[in-house]
Amino acid sequence: MPATPEELEEVIRNSFRVSHLEIEDQSSGCGASYAIVLVSEDFEGKFSLARHRMVNEALKEQISQMHAFSQKTFTPKQYEAYLAKGN
Repeated sequence: MPATPEELEEVIRNSFRVSHLEIEDQSSGCGASYAIVLVSEDFEGKFSLARHRMVNEALKEQISQMHAFSQKTFTPKQYEAYLAKGN
């Protein structure tokens, strides 16, 4: 059974101190492709690769059911700067 946005949110919120979370089903509702934006203090001092590995590990069961998964991970300070640039 494909992962649902609600399932992804539950796992993410139970795994990270979430400041902001966006989950987008990019597969027209079938659950085969998701993109997330995750902002967490847990990413402080970690490079992008380490952050992505943390998310992939937390969501490994759900990701195994998907065709595609993309993620953007930020610290709260980085996310503020990202938004300030008009993103």
